[in-house]
Amino acid sequence: MAANTMGKTRDVNDPYEIYRAGGWEWRVLKKYQSPENEAKNQYARWFCAVKSPYTFSGYDMGDTYISDVMGEKVEFDKETLTKWSF
Repeated sequence: MAANTMGKTRDVNDPYEIYRAGGWEWRVLKKYQSPENEAKNQYARWFCAVKSPYTFSGYDMGDTYISDVMGEKVEFDKETLTKWSF
């Protein structure tokens, strides 16, 4: 069984992954389970910073079900991420 390499909480400007869809952005700051265990758990969750049309250019932070994070994973580097940060 693989270890959870994303189990330590990161800052909003240094996320593990970024997902975007329809004006929403999820920055994954922590994953609670390994990918193998997530696949078996319909209630698996991530700690995310979420920006949407309803957050007025800010982020709401909290746990969200993985199944709610819809969209395409965005590849990024720290230089590009810094340019996007508010």
